[in-house]
Amino acid sequence: MPAYNAARTLESTLRAIPPSAADEILLVDDASRDGTAELAERLGLSVVRHERNRGYGGNQKTCYREALARGAEYVVMVHPDDQYDARVVPHLVGLLRLGICDVLLGSRIRTRREALDGGMPLHKYLGNRALTVMENVLLGQNLGEFHSGLRAYRREVLEVIPFEANREDFAFDSQFLVQAIHFGFRVGDIPVPVRYFPEASTIGFSDGMRYIGGTLSALGDYFTHRAGLRRSPRFVRSQPAPAGPR
Repeated sequence: MPAYNAARTLESTLRAIPPSAADEILLVDDASRDGTAELAERLGLSVVRHERNRGYGGNQKTCYREALARGAEYVVMVHPDDQYDARVVPHLVGLLRLGICDVLLGSRIRTRREALDGGMPLHKYLGNRALTVMENVLLGQNLGEFHSGLRAYRREVLEVIPFEANREDFAFDSQFLVQAIHFGFRVGDIPVPVRYFPEASTIGFSDGMRYIGGTLSALGDYFTHRAGLRRSPRFVRSQPAPAGPR
């Protein structure tokens, strides 16, 4: 769980996760000011604290480093803002265990009406659709959306992808998926209900513009690297991390 000021929604998010769905729940607190880390510790979670705010991408980097060090075979990222329906966590892991996919996303957009009725703002829906169509065409995929924050990975994905080279803002997510496709991992998605409400985290206009720019930049880096025009460290395989106790 990459967390920032999530104290009001953390408990409800945890209640939705089936009790047997995870061996360990790790929360990385990105210098929250509302007692998120303290609450997480009282709830029995494993907690890692950032002394300063690193941003959404920087938070994920710590999450994945810690998960690898702890020997995780499957890693699911769940936002602690209770926006995504965490009841689907065991289903994501189950599909990974079956070897059907290496990366799974929770797609918020099964139908246009369902997404809008769930509270997704129209401008976010339109932006999501436009970027997803472009990415599907350019990257040869057929995902319902590229921009979900509910994600599950096999361990090998995190060992191979050099995610430390990625940006530390919201563009991290786009860069990571482009990297996964570059390295030949199988990416899929399943529908997941979502809720939009005041306490749920969302990207503001300026962050949204940076996210779009970061997504386009990730695509540009991918194609220039593939064409041999400019070598990017984001597409150079990482050395596998040593496994911790299992």
